Amino acid sequence: MPSVISTDVLIVGAGVAGLWLNARLRRQGFSTVLVESASLGGGQSVKSQGIIHGGAKYALHGALTGASEAIADMPRRWREALAGDGELDLTGVRLLSEAHYLWSPGTIAGNLTSFFASKAVRGRVDQVKGEQLPPALQDKRFKGKVYRLAELVIDVPGLIQRLADLAGDGLLAGQNIEPLLEGGKLAGLKVDEREIRAQRIVLSAGAGTAALLEALGLSQPAMQSRPLHMIIAKGPGLKPLYAHCLGGGTKPRITVTTHPAADGQWVWYLGGDIAEAEGVAREPAEQIATAQKELGQLLPWIDLSTAQWATLRVDRAEPLQSGLTRPDNAFLAEEGRLLVGWPTKLALAPDFADRVIASLQRDGIQPSHPAPLPDLPKPPMGVSAWEQLLP
Repeated sequence: MPSVISTDVLIVGAGVAGLWLNARLRRQGFSTVLVESASLGGGQSVKSQGIIHGGAKYALHGALTGASEAIADMPRRWREALAGDGELDLTGVRLLSEAHYLWSPGTIAGNLTSFFASKAVRGRVDQVKGEQLPPALQDKRFKGKVYRLAELVIDVPGLIQRLADLAGDGLLAGQNIEPLLEGGKLAGLKVDEREIRAQRIVLSAGAGTAALLEALGLSQPAMQSRPLHMIIAKGPGLKPLYAHCLGGGTKPRITVTTHPAADGQWVWYLGGDIAEAEGVAREPAEQIATAQKELGQLLPWIDLSTAQWATLRVDRAEPLQSGLTRPDNAFLAEEGRLLVGWPTKLALAPDFADRVIASLQRDGIQPSHPAPLPDLPKPPMGVSAWEQLLP
């Protein structure tokens, strides 16, 4: 039989939210065990575009939303961590771009007047021209306007590796997870028959949280899934571009991020409105053809003739909201020793950790210095979609 483990906080789900929380807790002196049934970051995290949003795109309709307020401080916190001066030391994580851009392909849309006046973006948006433009837009045929947003883009696989390094000896690969009860109350979890007792248990397993709740005999908090149908292009003709292309509505027409592939080529990862409702309904070949047409109209000087293409379906797991709206903040629900949550967006991982730590402080949970952990089987690293689909 595996040895019984006692720890301060047991976390299930090693995406960026669980890994960030784990590192924060360890830095504060708590003992932790972080359980992952598949690969580190291999669910939603590694499928992210890596944009650390500051809320600008949520203000495109000109109004300051709750999301704009909640997320506005995230770029600063991430920048400090990347510099080694923040709540975590993320030095060494590759910064793909110091800024994200808003790009209007033709005459500027009327709703941008109120957008630039909104509190969400004031002082954080500057127009750029000429050599300041992203490389993919530095062509004499480009006639649009480009605005630099104070939002960064990070290399998510590198981030996951750094957070895994900060996890020390506390990572555990585990498939079968069952409740560990004492007096009819949750005292921990059984992970592959190993008993793990904890002062608090945190579920941060994204889409997997629904099944975990069912295994624990709980129906709340309920989860919703918002699907995406992302597009991936890889080829020698691509140039770095990190930008939201403005459409006629309140959502970006297309959002492009650029990522390094292992073979040295650039990969364009395409989201935005093209990947949402209508895009979800399209078959992969139709979705690729739609993206090719869009890019051909928007960026006709980019050579896509030798590009490889693939699509990726992503289910974003979130707490259930009326009308499937997007939650404005990280979410955390509490039931005895159990804390259940979703960050709702990569950028909000620090906010999720804040909420868990605030709960521990409120309940007087202190580091208890349990016995050292035994050697534990470790989960593998997640692999990016382009390396899997376009090797």
